[in-house]
Amino acid sequence: MAAEPFSPDGFTSAVSAITSAFGDPTRRRIYLLAHERPEGITASEVAEAFGVHANVARHHLDKLAAGGYLEVRTGKHTGAAGRPSKRYVATATPVSVEHPVRRDDLILSLLGRALELLPREQAEAMAEEVGIEYGAAMAASLSGGDAHRSFRSALHAVADALTAHGFAAHTEARGDVVSIVAEHCPFGGAAVVSPVICAVDRGMVKGMLSALYGDTCPETERSRALGDDRCVTAVPVSL
Repeated sequence: MAAEPFSPDGFTSAVSAITSAFGDPTRRRIYLLAHERPEGITASEVAEAFGVHANVARHHLDKLAAGGYLEVRTGKHTGAAGRPSKRYVATATPVSVEHPVRRDDLILSLLGRALELLPREQAEAMAEEVGIEYGAAMAASLSGGDAHRSFRSALHAVADALTAHGFAAHTEARGDVVSIVAEHCPFGGAAVVSPVICAVDRGMVKGMLSALYGDTCPETERSRALGDDRCVTAVPVSL
């Protein structure tokens, strides 16, 4: 039986929940570590594994537990005094969002072919404009009408939103440029056949940043469609 489609509010809530749980790259790595250990992990083990303070480790674990991705199990006291030790065990909760807008290879292939009929510069401009409009809509649904954020806060919000949409994105700072790095491309093989589709990604970043912060000039620096190991959209630092 097909899953019932989400309402717009339900989809936004689901995206926000996944973003909250997995938007931080360290938290994603902690989740993967928990999955590798059937017996679960403790905050002290996470702190040692990732070189963070125990309180930071506990914060990440509690975020994952609040989303239903980890189960908290209380063990015996580790000493004569103090709180009982907590172990965080991965649950069977799937990390996905089932919604009516699913990637369809045929539609993407047809889109790529249609864009190829246009001069490359015109096709890229059209694809980027589509991305800008969608990115602005994403930002509006996530911001809830909040005032504009700082530059770096907006960049992190964009990476989180892209991650929730299947891009596995995070930010990296290098000199006077901050990059949004996507480890996965939800467009799949269609982007390899028609790299112009990558302009949609750039447009999404530009549209979200415009709504959350202000005008910026993102540029595609690397692309899996062109043979790179990941997609990188560079955004010059704006103070």
